[in-house]
Amino acid sequence: MRNKKFLVVLLLVMTLSLTGCTQYVKDDDGRIVKEPTTGQNLTSNILCKPVNKEVLKTYEKNDVDVSKLPTCAKFTPASGGYEGIWSTIFIKPLSWLIIQIGLFVKNYGLAIILVTLLIRLIIFPISKKSAMQSENMKLASKDLQKLENKYRNRTSQQDQMMKAQEMMGIYKKYNINPMSGCLFAFIQMPLFFAFLESLYRIPAVFEGEFLGFNLGTSPFNALFGTSFSFGNFIDSFGTGNWIYILLPIAVGLATFFSFKMNSGLGGTNPEQEKQMKLMMNIMMIFITVASFTMSTSIIIYWITGSLFTIIQSLVLRRHKDARNGKKRIKE
Repeated sequence: MRNKKFLVVLLLVMTLSLTGCTQYVKDDDGRIVKEPTTGQNLTSNILCKPVNKEVLKTYEKNDVDVSKLPTCAKFTPASGGYEGIWSTIFIKPLSWLIIQIGLFVKNYGLAIILVTLLIRLIIFPISKKSAMQSENMKLASKDLQKLENKYRNRTSQQDQMMKAQEMMGIYKKYNINPMSGCLFAFIQMPLFFAFLESLYRIPAVFEGEFLGFNLGTSPFNALFGTSFSFGNFIDSFGTGNWIYILLPIAVGLATFFSFKMNSGLGGTNPEQEKQMKLMMNIMMIFITVASFTMSTSIIIYWITGSLFTIIQSLVLRRHKDARNGKKRIKE
């Protein structure tokens, strides 16, 4: 019952996150206006005032009044009044935290990394449980495979009920809770949308830089500019923008190893295992391709989260191996 209530809460959070409040500046023809230098879509309901004069002129030109907004340094979660549950409870406090840490460390790219790590540490008990479920599934793989073989050609209702009972016995033996293994996935989605909206609504972030990368620029805009052409791609090598191609590569590698370290494919029959591996590969390719259109700030968040997952899995696996080693010595 407690798991069901928790699942309902998570689904509610997901629903709220999917009804994001980000709105974009549009010209007279209804087209989204892009920031002159970075090519990023300009957000009309930004939380604080931009510093870049060209950006301010673009807002003014498209009849968006930002003069009454506080500077990012003076922004608080109460600024702008109530904007709905999702924005008031999640977006504004998260944006304020990113701004404050950014002001403290004097770099918003570093602030994104620190806030991401802070949030991952807060939800570590849940992510740890998910990682342990993956490890336990690998340990249970042989028993579950034997169970699949045992009932392979037995399709009657009684046989399937017996199979389900024996499977639950294996799950209990290896301390596996299928529901708890999915909790982190449910939490990860609203967190991603919260970060996405926060970063797009903070001018101080998309006006900043980190390690030579503009936080508001996507790899696609850096490599191709406003139009997709081979000539623009060649020009990017002359301007030094070719380094942005490293970001999707980093996303792909981080996602691959994150999936690999935290996967619990054991326990399914070979056909299902192939399907799950195929699904993971498709997701990895999709995320990597999608990262070409993500701003650098979002990419930094994703890579940091993936690296945290990889390190967490390595630490938990080493701790588990050490514990099992001590048990074998005692025996």
